[in-house]
Order: sequence, then C-alpha cells, then structure tokens
Amino acid sequence: MSRALVILAEGAEEIETVTTVDVLRRGGVQVTLCGLGGSEPIKCSRNVVVTPDKSIDEAMLSVPYDAVILPGGPGHTLLAESSKVKELLVAQESSGKVIGAICAAPVVLLAHGICLGRKLTSYPAVKDKLVDKYQYTESRVEVDGSLVTSRGPGTTIEFALKLIEVLEGPDVAKQTATAMII
Repeated sequence: MSRALVILAEGAEEIETVTTVDVLRRGGVQVTLCGLGGSEPIKCSRNVVVTPDKSIDEAMLSVPYDAVILPGGPGHTLLAESSKVKELLVAQESSGKVIGAICAAPVVLLAHGICLGRKLTSYPAVKDKLVDKYQYTESRVEVDGSLVTSRGPGTTIEFALKLIEVLEGPDVAKQTATAMII
C-alpha cells in the first residue's frame, strides 16, 4: 500500500484537498493529511474547516512518503514560504518519488526550485509564473515521470485517479473510477 502526504495550509482549496484525500483512500492509498501550521482545524478558501490528521512536524517523522501532494487555493503562498515544505519536496525529488500539485500549487514547486524544466500544468491565472521554468501544457492533468499536476477544482477527480494510477497501477485506478461511477 502506497503512502501519501497531503499538506494543508490556511486558505487551501477545499475541493482539491478533500476530494484528493477521499479518492486516494478509495484507491487504497494510505493518506495522511497534515496541517502546515499544526494539527488544529484549518479554514479553507471557501470557509470550510478541515481538521488535519497531524501536524507537518509529526508527519515529517514518518518520511519517506510515496507521494507528497499540494492542493492549490490562496494557501499555496504559505506552502511556497515554508522551509519544511521545501525539505519534503527536495527529498521527494531527489528520491524520484511522486510529487503532486494542483491549481496554483505548481508555483510552490517553482518557489522551492523543484522539478525545473519538466512538463506541468496549472490554474490558468498562474501560467505566466511557470512558462519560463517549465514545459507548460494546457492538459487537464499532466504527468512527467514522478510529477503529476492538474488545472484546478474541476479536474480534481482526474488528478486523484492519475495519482492512483501512478502509485497503485492502472487497474486500481480503473476499479476506483468504476466504483465511483466515473
């Protein structure tokens, strides 16, 4: 069973956070939702409050993860400023393990110098920040080796299913999609 870490910051996009966690768990991935600021409930971008499983400090005691996943939303700026997020991402990239980023979260990769030159996609409003350092595409979900990126809230289920495919294989992804009537 693969292990994934989803990092939640104040202002995160709730669809991208909760749906990704939900779909991954349906696909048999052991997901830890960690709070950047601790394990207290966190208010997301549309005022939905989500309680992390643990703090980022606690989550870092259990590295490595098979995947580290970053939701977008205004909270991406906090992820981009965090030295702990950088530490996790540098370790993921150097070990060839999966990094997932959706919506504005690819800007976090740029801020920390992660996966430079690789193919990725993002929310259209942050495209201009990324085109000079990455091979930017307009794909709904983009995979470049161990890097999985996606456009935004409306592509979250596709993003999560692609992560399952990368982590657990295409058969598990297909079974998960079928069970969800997709």
